[in-house]
Amino acid sequence: MPNPNRRLLVVLALLAGLALPAAALAQGEDLGVEPTASASTEGKNLSSAFFISYKTDLAGRKSIEIIGSLIIWFLLLLSMVSIGLIGHMALTNQRKSIMPPGVVGEVKRLIGEGKYREALELTGRDESFFSQVLQAGLREASHGFAAVIRRLDQTAEELTTNRLRRIEYLNVLGQVSPMIGLFGTVYGMILAFSAIVASGGNADPILLAGGIGTALTTTFWGLLVAIPALSGYAIIRNRIDELTMEATLTAEELVNQFRPRVSSKGTLPEAKPSDRVEA
Repeated sequence: MPNPNRRLLVVLALLAGLALPAAALAQGEDLGVEPTASASTEGKNLSSAFFISYKTDLAGRKSIEIIGSLIIWFLLLLSMVSIGLIGHMALTNQRKSIMPPGVVGEVKRLIGEGKYREALELTGRDESFFSQVLQAGLREASHGFAAVIRRLDQTAEELTTNRLRRIEYLNVLGQVSPMIGLFGTVYGMILAFSAIVASGGNADPILLAGGIGTALTTTFWGLLVAIPALSGYAIIRNRIDELTMEATLTAEELVNQFRPRVSSKGTLPEAKPSDRVEA
């Protein structure tokens, strides 16, 4: 049965990725007291700072900082992509898509009754990992047990690699997004030091706020992308390893009846089921 704890971790990662942006929008709101006009304005400014980078010139005029804002929105886009990938990968790597219990039980029954052709037809109709691996092995039955096992293992390795390759995008997002956030951090600090230079070394804190705000906000969004992406990657990868290994071992157990048995005289008679599966 699927491990409920791992499913719970995936759900929590999804909820965290969706909840944190909502929490950022709610910054500055007073839940117990009716906000004044000034408090409401400050709350809006604080929440908007999570999505738009601002700068202030020497005359006190406030304007949007284009590069910093683009970095923030690019990280926002990556955050949505990351959440979508986590959900998609979690759904496509469930037990029912790798080792469906109903199909496994039916195949065991058919092979146990010697109905190899029916088992081959059943696995041909099913697109799960288990069915593809077992079918590849059964199609080599006419070449002997060694060929069956060899083909089964090769197919399992290829299909597992394909699944792991698809979730590697989550790892890439988790590794790259903090670097993008760090780029924004460095850029924000450059803006802050530029303000100090422009003011002759006596910069008003308001002039520094834009650069420092950009630095901190891009770091925030970089981490917001990386944490769910890397968590989802680790959980889903472990799940794939567990289920594909279980499916491969189960398939090998089912084809073990093709193994030649040593007779009392020490010879190795050829294993030929009466209803031999042909390629």
